[in-house]
Amino acid sequence: MSGLIVRASTEADVARCAEIYRHHVLYGTASFEVDPPDLAEMKKRRAAVLDLGLPHLVAERAGRVLGYAYAGNWRPRPAYKFSVEDSIYIDKDAVGQGVGKALLPALIEQCTAAGKRQMVAVIGDSAQTPSIKLHASCGFAMTGTLKSIGFKFGRWLDSVLMQRALGVGDTTPPAGR
Repeated sequence: MSGLIVRASTEADVARCAEIYRHHVLYGTASFEVDPPDLAEMKKRRAAVLDLGLPHLVAERAGRVLGYAYAGNWRPRPAYKFSVEDSIYIDKDAVGQGVGKALLPALIEQCTAAGKRQMVAVIGDSAQTPSIKLHASCGFAMTGTLKSIGFKFGRWLDSVLMQRALGVGDTTPPAGR
């Protein structure tokens, strides 16, 4: 992780985030999208995250963005307002270099500071072992697997659900209910 910096993303980072995500959409199973969103759509998605008061982060080394992470609302209904879902995408050439391990704790910390109490990971495909291990190393517990919930690349894919408490989790009622 030497030289790796995690920081809030800027609009100038969105093109690089789109490039990273494009690879995952076209060649991977971390995302169940089949058509990569264009730059305008990626900018809208980032703006929507920021409008919720949630973090959108990048990890860079030597000025090059190697991955990004953000949190979004778990579900839109009011009772879920203290729960978020994380998303992390790493450049294909930076996998295994500690980028995810730098991004996820920072995301957890910022969501906790924002008053969120639970974080859910919806991991595309049960074969995404590195993502499952990353989440487990950051305190997530396996909560279930949705079998054959998506169809991509001519095959059925599972979604793995993992969850962790943020801050005091469910031990006290949230402030500002």
